[in-house]
Amino acid sequence: MVFPVEVESIKSGIIVIDNDAGSCSMLAEISPLHGNDLSFFTDLDSLLPVMETLTPDIFLIGCEKGNSAGFDACMKIKAESRLQDIPIIFLSTDADPASKVRAFELGAVDYITKPFQISEVRARVSVHLKLSLLQEKLKFRQMMERKVKEVSDAQLATIFALAKLAEQRDGDTGAHLERVREFCRILAVRLGENSAYSDKITPEFIECIQHAAPLHDVGKIAIPDSVLLKRGVLTPEEFRVMKSHTIIGAENMQTVYNHYSGNMFIGMGIEIALYHHERWDGSGYPDGLIGRNIPLSARIMALADVYDALRADRCYRNGFSHAIVRSMIGEEEGTHFDPVIVKAFFEIEARFDRVYEDTVMK
Repeated sequence: MVFPVEVESIKSGIIVIDNDAGSCSMLAEISPLHGNDLSFFTDLDSLLPVMETLTPDIFLIGCEKGNSAGFDACMKIKAESRLQDIPIIFLSTDADPASKVRAFELGAVDYITKPFQISEVRARVSVHLKLSLLQEKLKFRQMMERKVKEVSDAQLATIFALAKLAEQRDGDTGAHLERVREFCRILAVRLGENSAYSDKITPEFIECIQHAAPLHDVGKIAIPDSVLLKRGVLTPEEFRVMKSHTIIGAENMQTVYNHYSGNMFIGMGIEIALYHHERWDGSGYPDGLIGRNIPLSARIMALADVYDALRADRCYRNGFSHAIVRSMIGEEEGTHFDPVIVKAFFEIEARFDRVYEDTVMK
């Protein structure tokens, strides 16, 4: 029994390679059940001329005992990169376990012996079509996740570059942003391991604070040079202008957050920009928040930022050693800094020193 097929008519569906007319007649009943087009080929030679036009969902390959034609067809299909993931089911007169093993070794997903019941073939084809569809959906999802990550990474790199511009306006050409980002990350990790805040420090929190930390001073981009770059002590009015960088940075990010209200990264960026100069005892700015009313992300940022600022050289002084800065932070426990965060800092202080020294040495 021969089923002639025109090249133009081949569509996605079920491809049958079998010269058994009886089997082909029975298999024709699958099409109405599954809604798939069937295309029939008597052997590998009849398939080859149109191989490049095939985009089936599944192959059914007939295999006769003592004849390797079915195995040859399977190998040829698997050799085509665009076809190698398409499921192949053998329909064979050979019940020998060795033949079944060979079929599976060649990449077949199932092996049905003849004479078969059409209900069994229907069921197995249905299962493998569903599995194939799920695999395609998984591949598509993985591809989309890769694309989303690529876009996200590009956006984060762009945001970091913009934050660097604000940093350079402040006269800091060092690695301040890189360091505070790492300080915040390792502090958050430690707090998540063993502290009163362990239940609040999720993997998402750690990732967000790492990327949001560089945004803490982005508002300085709007501070006049006469204030931002002044070498002497600021007047009360100048200090008022300088303090406004917290509000400016947060307000600008708020316009973005209004469009992406569920974005944890942007929300944390706003918290850090607005509140990283708040103090545990309520003497900070801009709102004079006290204790745990200050967002946790901003409390972490406060210690990271002060540590780096004290270590770095300034036009009016040399940077302090790690030991001196450690002592200064300890003295500010419960006044400037959250005691829980200071405790976590003391537990990993050597890592802070190592991060700072590594960037200075570069």
